[in-house]
Amino acid sequence: MTAKPVLNRAQFHTSVAQLRDLPYSRAEIAFAGRSNAGKSSAINLLTRKNRLAFTSKTPGRTQLINFFELDADTYLVDLPGYGYAKVPPEVRAKWEGLLSRYLQEREALAGMVLIMDARHPLTPLDRQMLDWFAPTGKPVHILLSKSDKLSNSEKALTLRRVEQELAALDSVTVQLFSSLSRQGAEEAAALLEGWLAQARQGEPQTNG
Repeated sequence: MTAKPVLNRAQFHTSVAQLRDLPYSRAEIAFAGRSNAGKSSAINLLTRKNRLAFTSKTPGRTQLINFFELDADTYLVDLPGYGYAKVPPEVRAKWEGLLSRYLQEREALAGMVLIMDARHPLTPLDRQMLDWFAPTGKPVHILLSKSDKLSNSEKALTLRRVEQELAALDSVTVQLFSSLSRQGAEEAAALLEGWLAQARQGEPQTNG
């Protein structure tokens, strides 16, 4: 009998607004991306749970780091969306401080999934997330979301351009992804399952 994929066990665990409130974790994967890049839809598709992650237009919810438990002390982590909400500079600075410290210091973090709208990839804020996380040497997997909005030729060009621009970063992989057409969903889920399996075994993280 085949074991149920770990991602499909996801259920909401807690939301935190301060690093001191982070739960104990053996392994976790963070999801990051600009607000309205399709992050919540990607989480819902990969976990096969339609309403696990909610899209909210209110800035309040985006201030929180949301933890979804997969099994004992193993999590998917939904990071605050960035670059969209009209918030005061001091609030934005607080969010950036929270995100940067989490990405750089969280030992249990096995890797980061960075969602970019395939029509507008590698924005300055996307690059900032990579700048914060890449020095850890842990893997980053980029989902070029909403790929169904592009023609086949545009998909190929976009994928090639992003791969070329990030070629110097050994720990980064890129794929096309669509929550609507489900393009790339199985590929992404398999990669994340591999990250989690390696992290639980204490093995070095690679892009597999």
